[in-house]
Amino acid sequence: MNRKVVTRIIPGLVALFAALSAGRPAQAQEAKTPYPSMASVEQYFMPDRDAEIALARSAAPKAISSQAEILVLGQHGYETASQGTNGWVCMVERGWTYPDHSFREFWNPKIRGPECLNPPAARSILPITRKTAELALAGRSRAEIIAGVEDAYARKEMPALEPGAMGYMLSKDAYLTDTSDHNGPHLMFYLPHKDPAPWGANVADSPVLRGAEIKGAQPIDILMIPVDEWSDGTMAPPAGIFK
Repeated sequence: MNRKVVTRIIPGLVALFAALSAGRPAQAQEAKTPYPSMASVEQYFMPDRDAEIALARSAAPKAISSQAEILVLGQHGYETASQGTNGWVCMVERGWTYPDHSFREFWNPKIRGPECLNPPAARSILPITRKTAELALAGRSRAEIIAGVEDAYARKEMPALEPGAMGYMLSKDAYLTDTSDHNGPHLMFYLPHKDPAPWGANVADSPVLRGAEIKGAQPIDILMIPVDEWSDGTMAPPAGIFK
């Protein structure tokens, strides 16, 4: 399968857990963003629960998502809307789950990022997503969310990253940023942080993109591999981060 060289990265939602490092002071950081603070909490909810379930399922092929546990965003965090049988978990992420907390659209209430995690990722990545959502919906600031996740790691309330953790983001109905609503269908692999060279990531003509480096108590690399089809089997245009 031929692919064009990766030339730029448009931020998108790639996974589903808090950044474990603080950069510039949060107040100065947020002042320069188009969404400096949390919108009214109602804006982050989808009015139709069935629509959120359908959007969550669209993250992965039907053969996987039809048997997966489905989460929807409730008043205090993610809650189960449909039990699963295959160990996968699908949900629709919001901006605060973007792994880099310098993300300019962290508080953008329009963001909807369908993702489906395999069993190892559901056990070791999903708890971070849940914690982040709980803190955000409790009205915590960006800095407090980061600190809350760090504290949870310090108290050993968060599991270690499991080998084989990966996820699907194949939904054609995602809204990931105001500048580019989609970032192309792709697979994500969560790995302990190390040199990406053994994967051939970010080199000419390689389909493997090192999408993020999560620093902190448990450094993690997110490697993304583009695919040609959306979850419904239709062909995807060569757009977004994979131009």
